Amino acid sequence: MRGDSVNHLLFKRPIYIFYHFLFIIIFSSVVSAQSSGTLRGVVTDSTNGEALAYGNVFLKELSIGASTDSRGYFLIRSIPANAVYTLIVSYVGYNTKEIRVEIVGNRMTHLDINMSPSSIELQAVEKIGERIAEVNATDIGLQRIAMRDLESLPKGVETDIFRSLQYMPGVRSTGDVSARYYVRGGTSNQNLVLLNDAPIYNPFHALGMFSVIDPEMINNVEFYKGGFTSEYGGRLSSVLKMITKDGNKNNYAATIGASQMTAKAMFEGPIPHGSFILTGRKSYSTAILKKFLDNKNAPIDFYDMSFKLNYSNPDFMPISTFSVHGFISGDKLSNNDPLKEDFLWSNKVVGFKWFQAPEESPLFLEVSLSYSRFEGEVVPNMSFAKRKDNELDDITLKMDFMYIFESKDEIDIGLKIMDLKTSLFMENAYGAQSEMSSHGTNISIYGKYKFLRFENFGADIGTRLNLTRLAQSSSEYMFEPRVSMTYRIFPQLALKGAWGLYIQELTTLSDETEIISLFEPWLITPNYMEPARATHSVIGLEFDLDDNLAIDIEGYYKFVRNLPTVNDEKFFNTDPDLIPGSLESYGAEFFLKYRLDPLNLTVAYTFSRAYKDVEGWVYYPKYDSRHSTNFSLECNLGANWKGSISWFYSSSLPFTQSIGFYDKFLFADLYENWPIFESYSPYSLLSDVNLGRLPDYHRMDISLSKKFDFGFMNFFLDLSIINVYNRENLFYFKRDTGERVNMLPFLPTATIKVEL
Repeated sequence: MRGDSVNHLLFKRPIYIFYHFLFIIIFSSVVSAQSSGTLRGVVTDSTNGEALAYGNVFLKELSIGASTDSRGYFLIRSIPANAVYTLIVSYVGYNTKEIRVEIVGNRMTHLDINMSPSSIELQAVEKIGERIAEVNATDIGLQRIAMRDLESLPKGVETDIFRSLQYMPGVRSTGDVSARYYVRGGTSNQNLVLLNDAPIYNPFHALGMFSVIDPEMINNVEFYKGGFTSEYGGRLSSVLKMITKDGNKNNYAATIGASQMTAKAMFEGPIPHGSFILTGRKSYSTAILKKFLDNKNAPIDFYDMSFKLNYSNPDFMPISTFSVHGFISGDKLSNNDPLKEDFLWSNKVVGFKWFQAPEESPLFLEVSLSYSRFEGEVVPNMSFAKRKDNELDDITLKMDFMYIFESKDEIDIGLKIMDLKTSLFMENAYGAQSEMSSHGTNISIYGKYKFLRFENFGADIGTRLNLTRLAQSSSEYMFEPRVSMTYRIFPQLALKGAWGLYIQELTTLSDETEIISLFEPWLITPNYMEPARATHSVIGLEFDLDDNLAIDIEGYYKFVRNLPTVNDEKFFNTDPDLIPGSLESYGAEFFLKYRLDPLNLTVAYTFSRAYKDVEGWVYYPKYDSRHSTNFSLECNLGANWKGSISWFYSSSLPFTQSIGFYDKFLFADLYENWPIFESYSPYSLLSDVNLGRLPDYHRMDISLSKKFDFGFMNFFLDLSIINVYNRENLFYFKRDTGERVNMLPFLPTATIKVEL
């Protein structure tokens, strides 16, 4: 009994400190200097009420400003009081707005700012968020993506957020066929994918060829390639944060579209004191997928749907927003052949969010509750495949608080409670079976302080503290200290860096020799292993040479220990399923952006190395490539015509070579062949993992798009050609025949969209 009391006190003490600290912050918000005031506001689109993220606001007389966050909010403190200023609000594609605002001492002035889209066609395709007002922002490794940027890229089959990530330096894929991405040497399960702060555990359709996220429902995206700060936990490599649209607050609207693979629709409109949005997408043809699968039939059927309801009533609660969101997706691969296996998997997500900004306090509060479920199954039928059955349930409660001081410094604290349950049944090639079920709760708190008081220096210093572990095998606290800094040497040059420790208690089972990762089941890292831990070290230079030319250079080093790895020598049911390994990666990235109306040029280059070490056996992971380059040129041709051309190059990827064959008896042939002594088939013997290297890869894509305005509707036509010069990029050699299989050939595609 005494031990239980001690553990209870140990558990309550950090929570008590957390809430005590929060009380002090809230209480201090009533104290401010009489000689200054604060300006807060939210920037939205005047036509539909959608938040405009990463725009710029600027006080002309003081030459100070801020950028809007993902919700469209901004806050400027320490403004000399009892004066009238000119606030300039700018956003790419919208008319710049000037507002006269009076600042009163010891008061919070709140503005709701509606921006009207520009009626003048832009001469260049610009990127939202390139000119952020905070020159001391600690944002190394962060990429912000606007949906309009995706529309200018070659589509492939259709616009896909995950495939667009592969255009960025430091992000790798294993070929045209897969949308899975690998960031700075990390594995794909080390990438955290968030939809409205709810995790998506298997965000892929069609055997991993496309993502489950329809870009039509997304407002903005933030992608952290590494060195991310303490508000994010649970993954070792990257964070992809997607915020969905709220829906049109002014008018009812509908959008329908189609590609050569899917049909989709979106409906949105106002409700009392709020808005709604509903989206859906369904595959109707798999003919185009034959280009991805060596002209083989792909009996794939998939769908995804999402909704969001928003409520904001100033009479009920001023400056607050309540939202309910949901998402479902499903995939089914039925071969209709008893000698072939079938695949089934699905995602289900539902969540609630409450955002609050107190009327007279520079405090932001957000509370979210989400439920995420993943189900996956391999049905072997009469094939040689092994059964796998995986389920995951995640219930997460989060509370985040942000307070901005008069000095412009900022403090963020938060609490996260995640209850997670996984179950997995599987059988390996030797017939050994595993049935693993785990249930655990992770309680973590984070805190960080951002030093932003100096114009040329910014620092973000914080840590996560894990009070409990999912595997419930350890009561010791697990700290994850992190720091990120920016020093602007002179106005055109900034030195940036980040360092941090990261912990991950979930893993997937994957096979390095697998060509396409069809199914990677999730499980909690067993309690006989320590959780995986990574160290990130990042340094970079940012050159803003003029308004048209910017260059970013970053170098990184990452080391992962306790990396869960499938035990390939599990012969008996009692042998462990996972054994610990390590991963080491390092590299350098170069990114150039240049605008010269009506052209927009981007050039990216990455040098990288990655190694895995499992029980003294060192090998390259399948996504390891020394050099990769991409070149993209976009042009606004006028009259609502836009075009782009892209070229990609990647040096060789590793693969596991076949070194011989032996005749393997096939029991399934007992029903078809007689005598049984002829029922043999060649079975390949493999060399050491990933000792071979594929030839270098390169291809060119082009796209052309046109918007037709018919008054009552807008019609969009996109034409793309993948692999313009029909480069025969090697994908793999078939194990049984040695036949060469190439990646995508010359492939013209088209998509259409109608807005009503």
